[in-house]
Amino acid sequence: MPMAAAEIEALIVAGIPDARVEITDLAGDGDHYAARVVSASFTGVPRIKQHQAVYAALGGRMGGALHALQLTTAAE
Repeated sequence: MPMAAAEIEALIVAGIPDARVEITDLAGDGDHYAARVVSASFTGVPRIKQHQAVYAALGGRMGGALHALQLTTAAE
């Protein structure tokens, strides 16, 4: 069952409370999303660690409930 964009955003914000999150449904199928996550907590953190923080916030849903996520992160 696909995840709703609002659910993805809520999970990310729960895991990274200061995050600003923009979610885009890439295919209109509720299964392929792009997310832009901006957080002050990413300052000085390598991009791979930023992405790992977002994946951790998603709680293992990648590859299951959330099929595909194109991820862009940035420090605020």
